[in-house]
Amino acid sequence: MNSYIEIIKKYAVFTGRESRRTFWYFVLFNIIFSLIINLIGKILHTDILSTIYSLALFLPSLGASIRRLHDINKSGWWILLGYIPFAIFLIVIPLAFVSRSAALGGLILIWLLSLASIIWLIVLEATAGTPEENKYGEPV
Repeated sequence: MNSYIEIIKKYAVFTGRESRRTFWYFVLFNIIFSLIINLIGKILHTDILSTIYSLALFLPSLGASIRRLHDINKSGWWILLGYIPFAIFLIVIPLAFVSRSAALGGLILIWLLSLASIIWLIVLEATAGTPEENKYGEPV
């Protein structure tokens, strides 16, 4: 729980490093709280709670991911890898008006790229950090 609070306190900090332990505990508690909030939302028949929670945690999650990438001496720009499938989706939309098979092929490509980028980001974020000082700061 301390890891979760620690990352929330660094609300929009995109510099420095984040330890693997702190990051993954944040992810664990974030999933638990999301499930609880979604359950409460289902009981109340509203999605506003999960929407507010997601928006409130967007910047802390982004900051934690960037700092985690810094810990393994990677640029925070690697986080954009997850948005490549979205960019391709914007290209595929017009194809749906021209050819269904081209649109289906594009959707399959998007699915495969999404899966590959998610797996790659998980691998990067699960990698042990550099034990010595790197260009992003001291180890945590």
